[in-house]
Amino acid sequence: MRLYTRTGDKGQTALIGSRVPKDHLRVEAYGTIDELNAFTGQALAVIEPLPELAGLASRLKLIMNELFDCGSDLSYDDEHQPEYKLTEEYAVRLERWIDEYQQQAPEIRQFVLPGGSAAAAVLHVCRTVCRRAERVVVTLAGHHTVNTEAVTYLNRLSDFYFAAARAANSKLGIEDVSYIPGLKADEQL
Repeated sequence: MRLYTRTGDKGQTALIGSRVPKDHLRVEAYGTIDELNAFTGQALAVIEPLPELAGLASRLKLIMNELFDCGSDLSYDDEHQPEYKLTEEYAVRLERWIDEYQQQAPEIRQFVLPGGSAAAAVLHVCRTVCRRAERVVVTLAGHHTVNTEAVTYLNRLSDFYFAAARAANSKLGIEDVSYIPGLKADEQL
C-alpha cells in the first residue's frame, strides 16, 4: 500500500461520509487532537525511561489511544451519527488520576509556569495544545453535530496534564517554576 493517494492534492479530504475542504472546522478539530497525540508521544518518550514515572508512562499510552478515539468520533460528517467511542467513564477516570496527582505534589501557593523537569515541561506543552483542541471542538459543536463527551474529555485531560506535570516534578525532586509578578530582567531569580 502506498502512503500517498493523491486524493487530497486539490485541497479536499475525506470525513466519514463526505469530502470537505482541508480547512473545514471538523478537520481542524481532529487535526489538533492528532497534534496533541504527537506531543503526548513526545512526553511519553521523555517519561518512559524514568522509573519514578512508570505509572504515568502507562497512563500516557492509554491516553494516546483515547485521543485516537476522540479524533475518530469527530471525523463523522453531520449525516452519519455512529455509536461514539468516548463515554462519560473516560473523564471520570481522568478525575481520579487528577486527584491522585494533586496529592503527590505540594499545595499550589502561586501560579505555576511550565518547566522544572523535562517531563513536566513537555506535559505543559500537552496541556496548552489540549486547551486549544478543546476550543476548536467547542467551536465545531456550535456549528455541527459532535460527541459532547469529547469536550468534557478534553477539558479533564488538560487538567490531567497540569496535575501530572506537577506530580512529575515532585517525584523527581524538582520544584515547580513559580510565576513572579513584575520580575525584571536584571533581577536574580
